[in-house]
Amino acid sequence: MSAPGADDVDRIVAAWRRQAPGLDVAPLEVLSRVSRLSRRLDLARKAAFAGHLLEPWEFDVMSALRRVGEPYELSPGALVTETLSTSGTMTNRIDRLTQRGFVARRPDPADRRGIKVRLTPAGLERVDAAMAELLDRESALLSVLPDDDRDRLADLLRRLLAGF
Repeated sequence: MSAPGADDVDRIVAAWRRQAPGLDVAPLEVLSRVSRLSRRLDLARKAAFAGHLLEPWEFDVMSALRRVGEPYELSPGALVTETLSTSGTMTNRIDRLTQRGFVARRPDPADRRGIKVRLTPAGLERVDAAMAELLDRESALLSVLPDDDRDRLADLLRRLLAGF
């Protein structure tokens, strides 16, 4: 029987401790939970975006443009950096978002050979609506934690990510 509040990771860690008592499985206590939480969050985000007829990668590119402020534009290279993708992938993504009317390409006034990718009014409306729903869903997920626990968790995760 599981302890009250136990989760799948508790079961996995206990099994490893029984089967390989010489291994220090303590990292699983944190990182397996982070991994499982990441998968669940990906599913929740996909659901939020699907309600707005967006794929997660579409939201990712459009939100990068939205975050920079007016005129909501970046170079393809900056979008690669912001979205942790490759240049070939970004070219394909820009093409697809252009076809959907969410972004437009325009010449870069500072570089005759370059272009800027700009969020269109339709893209702005779509990304804002998807962001509002995402925040509602994520707030609901975090509602099980008091504010001070959320702040502490955010700080701990920030410190962990900074190591990368």
